[in-house]
Amino acid sequence: MSSPNKRDVIETLSGRAASDGDGVKLTRIFGGVQPERFDPFLMLDEFGSDEAADYVGGFPSHPHRGFETVTYMLDGRMLHEDHLGNRGLLEPGGVQWMTAGRGIIHSEMPQQDSGRMRGFQLWLNLPADEKMQPAAYRDLQPGEVPFVTLASGGKVKVIAGSPTLEGRTLSGAVTGKTTRPLYLDVLLQPGERLDLPVADELNVLLYCYEGAVQVDGNKSQTRLQKAQLGRLGSGDVVQLTTGEEGSKFLVIAGKPLREPIVQYGPFVMNRREEIEQALSDFREGRFGQ
Repeated sequence: MSSPNKRDVIETLSGRAASDGDGVKLTRIFGGVQPERFDPFLMLDEFGSDEAADYVGGFPSHPHRGFETVTYMLDGRMLHEDHLGNRGLLEPGGVQWMTAGRGIIHSEMPQQDSGRMRGFQLWLNLPADEKMQPAAYRDLQPGEVPFVTLASGGKVKVIAGSPTLEGRTLSGAVTGKTTRPLYLDVLLQPGERLDLPVADELNVLLYCYEGAVQVDGNKSQTRLQKAQLGRLGSGDVVQLTTGEEGSKFLVIAGKPLREPIVQYGPFVMNRREEIEQALSDFREGRFGQ
């Protein structure tokens, strides 16, 4: 029986301080620079603060076209409303999966003026032939996101995809997408190991948000500290181990589209002419029609 082809970390990144919406302070883990490296993903932000001034302004009404946004809350409450009449309250452990498609105008506003707010927003590209599909919205309550408790005590929440964990395949809250996204929130106890099979054709990213985790590849061992992202190379298994402190991290994988990416703020298309059309449609009130 052949040995597993374990993925190595080929690049590490640390997020940079940024601000978006109405002055919301966040960490941009990646986004905007050489997006082809992360294909099919476009951006990953982490927001988190105990200071209301850092988040209370929220994200007032703004447009999107050509991709999907995935918002995952760890702490706090955020209200989504859009021009199609959708409305949903994100609570701790909940997920909002929004397909902007041909156009949506929405807002994301905090429903608290004190306490901790923390979570992530991921941008997932759409293939060219799906960019102009009707906009869609899914509001996943915490109880709708399946999880598995590992034999050694860890826990894996499956937001998207169908991973095989300890010989058991678990279907996530979101499946059936062209880009085959895998989105996991993993808690490993101190001294725990996880072998995660991931199809070689998928690009894999790993973001550590608490503690530290080591990626044991075929050629190298790379320890990711808190607030570090690892971009992994080819292989069919991601092997992860923790030291004395344990770890919490996201595993994000998807099938690359290998299509041109032209982005102008909240619009992501394949050609400059399509961006110009998006701007025209938005200005003239045709957005999402």
